[in-house]
Amino acid sequence: MMYDVAVVGAGPAGATLARLVGKDYRVLVIDRRPFAGDYADSPAKTKCCGGLLAPDAQQMLAELGMGVPKDILVGPQLFTVRTIDLQSRLERYYQRFYLNLDRERFDRWLVSLIPDRVDFLPEATFKGYSLDGGRCNLRFSQGGKEYSESVKVLIGADGANSRVRRLVFPDSAMPKKYIAIQEWFQIEQAMPYFTTIFDSEVTDFYSWTIPKEGCLLVGSALSLSKDAAERFETLKGKLGTLGIRLGKCVKREGAPILRPQRLGDIRVGRGSIALLGEAAGMISPSSAEGLSYAFKSSLHCAQSLLDGPEGFLERYDRAINPMRVNILLKNLKSPFMYNPRLRKAAMWSGLLSMEVYKAGV
Repeated sequence: MMYDVAVVGAGPAGATLARLVGKDYRVLVIDRRPFAGDYADSPAKTKCCGGLLAPDAQQMLAELGMGVPKDILVGPQLFTVRTIDLQSRLERYYQRFYLNLDRERFDRWLVSLIPDRVDFLPEATFKGYSLDGGRCNLRFSQGGKEYSESVKVLIGADGANSRVRRLVFPDSAMPKKYIAIQEWFQIEQAMPYFTTIFDSEVTDFYSWTIPKEGCLLVGSALSLSKDAAERFETLKGKLGTLGIRLGKCVKREGAPILRPQRLGDIRVGRGSIALLGEAAGMISPSSAEGLSYAFKSSLHCAQSLLDGPEGFLERYDRAINPMRVNILLKNLKSPFMYNPRLRKAAMWSGLLSMEVYKAGV
């Protein structure tokens, strides 16, 4: 079958791109996840994610004319970031509005919005591609069989470990990579905060706790090294000093995270192949928030494609220039978060922080 567009990855970027162009082009979408039944207990097939929809991502959903169904929301909804610097022993509270989501249901909802005329193949693994004149021959496997489809445009929306990107730019270094480790613990105490934790003994990035429906998610973005698991255990050991008591661990998951540090880390693609979201290196280098970049890059790419496949990549490349500037500015902001002295000064000042009053205190 001759397709116009093939999308590798049905996460927020890939599903949104397919939804936006699916009525105008013949589209194929493949994803390694099953998207059927209950696979929440299979870390290899679920997204390791805190499941918080940050204000920038909320704005993108508004621009896309979308609202989140209530069955995707989970309690508690969060309006406060509790920021803790374990090195300086400083703690501050900042107001920020998040939507607390079930990430698996969120992804499934986005996939459900893809037009019926789009061919969607779950449990399919991308193997590679070859160029044949002006078309790409996409190779993938499904159910133990190998398949090949001819497409005009190939879209890589396959995340931080993007195989599409590695094949398109085999000699180009990826952005700095971290491993996110996250565990879910049963808790009894109410913790209505998204807590961010800074401690250079654990990571030069940050760690977090997120309450979610009777559980507390504990995670950290750790540099790739043999002692990453040990440093995660160090983090858990220090949570007790903050008054955080962890119950039974009910789930453990992990995923790579990219941290772009220079404009060259962002690659939109080559020829008839485009990259979206984290596959393109578009993710916040200060917070690792990626959903807003996934939505925005898919919107820009879709708009470029809807003007015709000829020259779409050049139009897409120009359209994301504001995203490049945004990532550059976040890199300029990062020292105030991750340099211990600058962070201590910023937190000591109390600028933009608020007091939180607790019953009985």
